Amino acid sequence: MHTMSLYSSGKEACSTRLLPLVNETISAGFPSPAEDYIELGIDLNKYLIKNPISTFFLRVSGNSMNNGGIYNNDLLIIDRSINPSPGHVVVALLDGEFTLKRLIKEKNNYYLKSDKENYPAISLYNYIDIQIWGVAIYSIHELQKSKINYVKSNYSN
Repeated sequence: MHTMSLYSSGKEACSTRLLPLVNETISAGFPSPAEDYIELGIDLNKYLIKNPISTFFLRVSGNSMNNGGIYNNDLLIIDRSINPSPGHVVVALLDGEFTLKRLIKEKNNYYLKSDKENYPAISLYNYIDIQIWGVAIYSIHELQKSKINYVKSNYSN
């Protein structure tokens, strides 16, 4: 079960801060020549939040969605205006308890499922009060430094 903290994206607490955006994509394969083109800035709200009135933030507690790219302590952006459909990661309220799971449909039955092995599917038909609060649209988490020791290449000086 996930414990969640909700954060509102209300306009009353919103201040726009433009961050620098490099006007080039970065290669995750072979290196590409660097360019000195930087746009004036990017408003992350414009790119991450499509419906400000119906969007809120949520802090994740737990590891059952790790295989879906959602980790303990991630900050999720949840949009309540999206109609949930099978395949979406949703915030659900089941008989008064919050959970974060993927919505699955099999043989006209709906389930909530973790994205991690050995977690049973949750049948929605076992609950009296079921509310889907919103659809997770982004997960923001800190990247961790790898603990892998790389072998020094013959090509390095």
